[in-house]
Amino acid sequence: MRTPLFTRLFGDQPKTVIGMIHVRALPGTPQHAGGMEPILGQALAEAETYRACGIHALMVENMHDIPYVQHPGPEITAAMAVVAREVKRAVPALPLGIQILAGANQEALSAALAAGADFIRAEAFVFGHVADEGYMDSCAGALLRHRKAIGAEHIAVFTDIKKKHSAHAITADVDIVQTAHAAEYFLSDGLILTGAATGEAASVEELRAVHAAAKRPVLVGSGITAENLKTYLPLADAFIVGSHFKKDGYWENPLDSARIRRLLDQIY
Repeated sequence: MRTPLFTRLFGDQPKTVIGMIHVRALPGTPQHAGGMEPILGQALAEAETYRACGIHALMVENMHDIPYVQHPGPEITAAMAVVAREVKRAVPALPLGIQILAGANQEALSAALAAGADFIRAEAFVFGHVADEGYMDSCAGALLRHRKAIGAEHIAVFTDIKKKHSAHAITADVDIVQTAHAAEYFLSDGLILTGAATGEAASVEELRAVHAAAKRPVLVGSGITAENLKTYLPLADAFIVGSHFKKDGYWENPLDSARIRRLLDQIY
């Protein structure tokens, strides 16, 4: 269900497709090389490709900073703010989001405020679970207090309700609808459902159940392709797409304009 904030961000198009910009490895991470200029060049080139193909919104993510840590240093927050600011200046008409891995949600919100971005993607919003990076606790209370304290209440917080790349055995008695209701109660601006890992499709059954029960917008955060999109279209308000838009559908490859246009053609 669309909310006034969601409509303010994304307008009245029937469905929203958010294109991921997987930012190159940032300073201080194992795969970083070459300073900030190549990072900015790649991000800006991808933003322009997405814009030319008619994408509805963008999101920047430090996907190449593997292995991820739960509390990345200030150099990551600063670098992501710079990248996001340059992307926003280049394509000001497109709503822009930020995600900082792993679960660095307050850092993402701070970077979004500095960059003039419009939303963040937050992991581990409610309940606790075990991720690749170790145990992750819920963050809703601290995150939304931080948003209030820094004057960033205009920035939407879209939340993964069962984080991918994680084990959920400790909350096995809490089903997906209960988790969605908990996130809504804790003031999530939108509920993100994913598959088990990057590029894997979300469960249609779980998505259908959340769509029927939720009062906030529902987003699909992984595994969307031009081939399966029609299955998911009636069940979500927005789709975050990264891997499928890359050559051969692999997240590390360059963007493929034909793949972007082919998926967007399914919306209209």
